[in-house]
Amino acid sequence: MVSGKAADVGRERHSRSRVPPRHRHLPLLAPSGPSLSRVRRVCRSVRSQRGTPGVGKTTLGKELASRSGLKYINVGDLAREGQLYDGYDEEYDCPILDEDRVVDELENQMSEGGVIVDYHGCDFFPERWFHIVFVLKTDNSVLYKRLETRGYNEKKLKDNIQCEIFQVLYEEALASYKEEIVHQLPSDKPEDLEDNINQILKWIEQWVKDHGS
Repeated sequence: MVSGKAADVGRERHSRSRVPPRHRHLPLLAPSGPSLSRVRRVCRSVRSQRGTPGVGKTTLGKELASRSGLKYINVGDLAREGQLYDGYDEEYDCPILDEDRVVDELENQMSEGGVIVDYHGCDFFPERWFHIVFVLKTDNSVLYKRLETRGYNEKKLKDNIQCEIFQVLYEEALASYKEEIVHQLPSDKPEDLEDNINQILKWIEQWVKDHGS
């Protein structure tokens, strides 16, 4: 997600009441599959681990910041350093993010603009913070191999893959921001990384030209 200048005040602060009904529908699941609420809860449970692992968000964000000169913020690192948690999820063995405290912690930095935010979810961020949102998508077989290499157990593998299969995070982004600023990018192979960086850099360059800053 990329933030521009704070002058973007015409867009109202996004409500913290979570994702509105629009775009929340997902494909119907087989009886043996997970429920929608289950899939969403699984996706949220990995937030403290920098979001759904293996799709390449952190690599892309850091490289993009290096080439563009924009500031890079990893929300998982921010929460860990400031202990911005609200309890612990025993089932998934990870702390629960305190979303309100994260927003408060980021407010000053975001008001300055020129920030790349790396995180798996986005529905609790103020809508006015961002000019564009990118969601990385990885083929399930590729993602499975990446996570397997990291030593994930079968349950953890299955839960993360389900989030990707049902495009939970993409649907969340569409429901939280204007559709025209949400873009999905492939992240299956090394060439995709370079293509994505170049595409985003072109967008940044054009935005700067259009806004004269």
